[in-house]
Amino acid sequence: MKSKTFFAFIGPSVFMMFLFIALPLVSVFIQSFQITQPVMQQLEVETCTPGFITQTCVTELKTVPVIGDDGKIQTTTQWVGLQSYRNVLQMDKVWNALGSGQFREILQIDFWKALRFTLMFTLLTLPLVIGVGLLIALTVNNAARTLRGPVIFISLLPFIITPVIGSLSIYWLFVGDGILTAMMEQWTGTNISMFAQAWTIELLMYFYRVWHVAPFAFVIFYAGLQTVNMDTLESAVIDGASRWERLRHVIIPHLMPLIVFIALIHLMDCYRVFDEIIGFRSQAHVISLQWLTVDFLTPDDAGNRAIARASASAMLTMIGIVLLLILPLRRTWRDHKGGAH
Repeated sequence: MKSKTFFAFIGPSVFMMFLFIALPLVSVFIQSFQITQPVMQQLEVETCTPGFITQTCVTELKTVPVIGDDGKIQTTTQWVGLQSYRNVLQMDKVWNALGSGQFREILQIDFWKALRFTLMFTLLTLPLVIGVGLLIALTVNNAARTLRGPVIFISLLPFIITPVIGSLSIYWLFVGDGILTAMMEQWTGTNISMFAQAWTIELLMYFYRVWHVAPFAFVIFYAGLQTVNMDTLESAVIDGASRWERLRHVIIPHLMPLIVFIALIHLMDCYRVFDEIIGFRSQAHVISLQWLTVDFLTPDDAGNRAIARASASAMLTMIGIVLLLILPLRRTWRDHKGGAH
């Protein structure tokens, strides 16, 4: 009887949670197949310029949006199918570039340019975040107890700082006459501009992401190190295992579920990189998929927003995240089934 009451209570809650999560996704999915445009009309507009004796008037046709009774621009919505995806992907230009062998032309297309950086940013920083986080955790775990508190506090500072503020702090160190830029110029005797080309901007972004996220991995790994079986470690020491062998055969296998967990969180978060683009002001050289979606939603000079292309870009970004998560999710599912048996 109690179980029926419990499910009767939890059932509607789960359903409402599902609606809360699914409805925005469904809305974005539907909008990616539609295009909303203002209703336009042609009007004769007479423009007169003052003259000494008589005015000079010119009548011309102008296309202007239709204003409704409520004072807002009237719009019309059309079902365009996959046209928004074609507009974002621009596959005709991609095939032309592949056919002519000019592969660099593909990276001039906004979506593929953003995809290239997003994938590299996500996949290159993943092992660095895990490696640096594990190194900090091992260092703190082997440090004297009196030093652990201050070291943990200092290690967590980059993670506590707001992402935009953190990226801006790195930007200010290297931009123009920043402290580190001035030191490098004095040391090398040459003018250095870290934000004049894409590759130096990307290097700074990689550094910032590892500096900002590695403390999160450190906290997870440090908690996991407290649960390592000490008897197994002592047996390995007695058998003559070196530090590297103990790390490889005892500690890392024990921490593997946590490594997969950190990888999942990092992939989901890093694939939506946006703060670094704003903080480093890299739009002229480096853009990401998330920034591209926001850029589509930014009104143009006429006040129009490319909502259909923004929705298509958002759906393509979600598809990319799902594809990246397949491997760690399969590992998690396999470990779960093995643990169940």
